[in-house]
Amino acid sequence: MSDSKTPLLDDLEKGPWPSFVSDLKQLSKKEPVVSQLLGQMEQSYKDRWNYWQGTVINLKGYGGGVIARYSELQSKFPDIAEFHTIRVIPPPGWVYSTKTLRELCDISEKYSAGILQLHGMTGDALLLGSNTEKTHEAGEELMEKGWDIGGSGGALRTLACCVGMARCEMSCYDTMKTLKHLTDTFISQLHRPEFPYKFKFKLSGCANDCAASVQRSDMPIIGTWRGPMRIDQAEVGKFVDAHGADFVVENVISRCPTRCISLKGREIAVDDANCVHCMHCLNVMHKALRPGKDMGVTILLGGKRTLKIGDTMGSVLIPFMKLETEEDLNKLTELVERIWEFWTEHGLDHERVGEFIDRVGLGTFLQGVGIEPDPQMVIHPRANSYIKFEELAPGKMAGEPKKTPSVMDKEIETREAAV
Repeated sequence: MSDSKTPLLDDLEKGPWPSFVSDLKQLSKKEPVVSQLLGQMEQSYKDRWNYWQGTVINLKGYGGGVIARYSELQSKFPDIAEFHTIRVIPPPGWVYSTKTLRELCDISEKYSAGILQLHGMTGDALLLGSNTEKTHEAGEELMEKGWDIGGSGGALRTLACCVGMARCEMSCYDTMKTLKHLTDTFISQLHRPEFPYKFKFKLSGCANDCAASVQRSDMPIIGTWRGPMRIDQAEVGKFVDAHGADFVVENVISRCPTRCISLKGREIAVDDANCVHCMHCLNVMHKALRPGKDMGVTILLGGKRTLKIGDTMGSVLIPFMKLETEEDLNKLTELVERIWEFWTEHGLDHERVGEFIDRVGLGTFLQGVGIEPDPQMVIHPRANSYIKFEELAPGKMAGEPKKTPSVMDKEIETREAAV
């Protein structure tokens, strides 16, 4: 396809950065079907309309994982009448060997248009451009070689994590081990959609959140620590000597959100009780400052992209939890199962867990999953300094009506009446 036929796409090749349009044009010399893909993209940009219709294809033994794409311009671009996407579960931390990457590329070229996406919002490796017949053949070969199909629809989606302790000194727990445990434990929920809507885990080893879990997952699991951070005063002195005290004040001390860190000569002092573990000082002075020794995770809930109530970020559910032993992992499994049981029982169709909590209220949700309220379970910092405490009977929660039914009771009664 000559450049003159795609003037809008040509604009995306301008500038200093690599362009996917240039890559597709190069691939079209080997895969003619990509020329028609470029043609439909140009038409979409011109008309400002998405000409793909989507659904889910079930492979044998799988309830989802393949996103079917059917072109609305089949008469004009017949070669891309079917242009499906196969989701493939990647290894934890996206750590591949060259052998496995070549294997994945060979399967992509054999059964699809040879376009690989590594890795999108789902976390999967995506094979783009197969028709229905080749999609099933590709699925068989992927499974024969030990690959597994990712999630789609109202199911657990493919999990994603940063490399954690495998490569990062800031990681406070083993993200890759935890990801494998969750994937192996809940593989049935990933293959067979049974939820009101999608559910995503993303795991980050520290508050730098390299997996972007707070914005992109229903249940972020983020590494943190309790107690004092570790300080190597000798390294602090070397840093001050190399960069100067003014640099430390301007780039570390003054940028602490709670003003809990101070410089005294060639030594750092930290008010650990007021430290919010934002990671800024550790990132700047990574040899001098390290996470504390009592490491664990903070678990959030409710992050997602735009749906019913707009974009939301995860809110704290479990302020601190150890995640080292098999017993710790089993406690995490039990927590997930309680959340899923309550959400799937009372959630509405196409309602993410964060939207469910927004509808029924956090108090009702915590009561339903058996978690005690905690002052750290906040959506945003307090606007006033006054906190009301009440003496409550056992099993009662602050603000709970004494005689009138709860929101969840009303919801359950409404649903039962409808049935």
